[in-house]
Amino acid sequence: MADSHHSNGPGKSVFGIGQRIVTIMVDMVETRLRLAVAELEEEKANLFQMLLMLGLTMLFAAFGLMSLMVLIIWAIDPQYRLNAMIATTAVLLLLALIGAVWTLRKARRSTLLRHTRNELANDRALLEDDERE
Repeated sequence: MADSHHSNGPGKSVFGIGQRIVTIMVDMVETRLRLAVAELEEEKANLFQMLLMLGLTMLFAAFGLMSLMVLIIWAIDPQYRLNAMIATTAVLLLLALIGAVWTLRKARRSTLLRHTRNELANDRALLEDDERE
């Protein structure tokens, strides 16, 4: 009578298959979550580094350019000071544009959860292939 709980038959095989499927699914979800967490940590560090680089660049550029402007204005004859200020302003705007383009390129290269999305796409493709068969 005690052996009735451990019956051998088609039900046990189905239960074993179901248990294997659930185990595989849990392992897949755990792997994907670990990958997502690792990528989020990497992106956080990358974003912090970019903000720090941008802040330091802006600070040093601002002080350097202010000093350069004062030096240029003092060194030029009073009759040419207006032309010197126009040229300096044009150069500063050009440098600001170059810095903005560089920052945008760096920001676009960073893709959030790229590997996780690739793995989820692979999983979806595998599941769709299994459904077709």
